[in-house]
Amino acid sequence: MQIVTTHKNTDFDALASVIAATLAFPGTLAVLPRTLNANVKAFLSIHKDLFETLTAAEVPFEKVSRLIVVDANSWGRLERMEALKDRADLDLWVIDHHRDAGTIAARRRIVEAVGATTTLLVRELRAARKVLTPMQATLFLAGIYEDTGHLSFPSTRAEDAYAAAWLLERRADLDILNRFLRPAYGERHKAILFRMLEHARRTRVNGLRISIQRTPVEGQLDGLAVVMRMYMEILGVDAAFGIFHDPAAERAMVIGRSQSDGLDVGAVLRRLGGGGHPRAGSAHLRHLSPEEIERRILEIIRQGGRGAVPVADLMSYPVWTVSPATPMEEAAALLREKGITGIPVVDEGRIVGMISRRDFRKVRKPAQLRAPVRAFMANGIVTVPPEEDVQEAARLLVKHDIGRLPVVKDGRILGILTRSDVMRYFYDLLPD
Repeated sequence: MQIVTTHKNTDFDALASVIAATLAFPGTLAVLPRTLNANVKAFLSIHKDLFETLTAAEVPFEKVSRLIVVDANSWGRLERMEALKDRADLDLWVIDHHRDAGTIAARRRIVEAVGATTTLLVRELRAARKVLTPMQATLFLAGIYEDTGHLSFPSTRAEDAYAAAWLLERRADLDILNRFLRPAYGERHKAILFRMLEHARRTRVNGLRISIQRTPVEGQLDGLAVVMRMYMEILGVDAAFGIFHDPAAERAMVIGRSQSDGLDVGAVLRRLGGGGHPRAGSAHLRHLSPEEIERRILEIIRQGGRGAVPVADLMSYPVWTVSPATPMEEAAALLREKGITGIPVVDEGRIVGMISRRDFRKVRKPAQLRAPVRAFMANGIVTVPPEEDVQEAARLLVKHDIGRLPVVKDGRILGILTRSDVMRYFYDLLPD
């Protein structure tokens, strides 16, 4: 059995990606979280019979051989998928338009900086020459329009427009789309916006005009992203963060919006366990006071988003590995072919050593090149988890005089952090 799922508080891009994946990869079952965006919930209440979906409670996880995750790349954003997290035999795929490394070590990754994840799935459908119903085309166009602001957001790419045109050719219904993409904005939203404006605070951080607002909200209320967009535009600030906290439940939702190229709010909120895009992001937090959340946001912004960068954001992947029984001459050939200076030695999925160019200095005779790498590899390997701070990783490289740190999670190697990766970070040579 193979299933496809997405993040909690499912929006139209996530829903459209899930349904598109069931068409692109026949035999895949759609599994939706229970928490849905209000507009998505309204759409499914009317069209549910057209889209066959399951909840996690209905999935026999012991029969699942492949999990496809769309529009997300973090176990923490999925609902009730813990039973699959530590399955070594599980075939994991990730299809996403968020560029952060995430916490899901997938065998197959389709991760590209386009405006919507749905665009990547539409590419698969076009290549397979799939025939769509008008309602399927409408849903997929809703996914693209929602995450690109009807193709107006700076994150929009040409391929998003091509995908939208292809869906319109397949009779996507703009009337239906516009009806369900209309943002929810009622009396409670209006009251919250007025309260935020009444207590609005502005500050300058790194030359940017920032507003961070702590607002109590009792119970569940969708559509707060609309409030944040209006709040930012009315104040005329470069970026705004709303900390909407429920005192009774000890939880908070943080929503960030930016209209400046100088601040990537998605990157800021990834440091808090959330995610998003340069212009929009969110995070769900528990057991942190609104004051502490505000302090952390300001600290991250003051540090240019660099102070708490995890190694997962900088590590290189995929990782080339060898087994302990690999002959030294094969390891040497791999080093030359890939242009790398060291390779992790992995036995039954776990790292047991490291073989580097430096270790080849121990080779004295030609016959030794036919010996297994276990005879020459370095043992006692220093590793780091993907969430470790780059500053600490740099200290480990210096302390142990090593050129690379394997990035390991739950015993599995996800990537590798090299001296070159760290130098690019400290000398501000990170890619855009």
